[in-house]
Amino acid sequence: MHYQSVAAYQTASKTASDPREMESGLLLKAAARLNVIREKWDDMQGDLEDALLFNRKLWTIFVTSVTQKDNPLPVEIKQNIANLGIFVFNQTIQIQAEPSAERLDVLVSINKEIAMGLRGQN
Repeated sequence: MHYQSVAAYQTASKTASDPREMESGLLLKAAARLNVIREKWDDMQGDLEDALLFNRKLWTIFVTSVTQKDNPLPVEIKQNIANLGIFVFNQTIQIQAEPSAERLDVLVSINKEIAMGLRGQN
């Protein structure tokens, strides 16, 4: 299943007019889903697992992409993205172990910051 997701992402990246824009949009979508759950925690806590899964899949694709030998990004950027991905995975595990609205802030913030960076809006 994971390889199908990576293949679909890579195909979409090649056909998209601007892969960075697509990546940014996906990060913002994940951030928005998590943020809505955070803001409406009592009513939407049941949606947490699906939102975390979407975010984790997205970050798995990013990490897989940057760790491939043929990825053209500079080594430092690839390492930073891989390390950030590991941080996101660890945060996700902590949220799953001890769910709380406040714990979602870091994932929302990371996704938004990376998305803005991809759009050149640091």
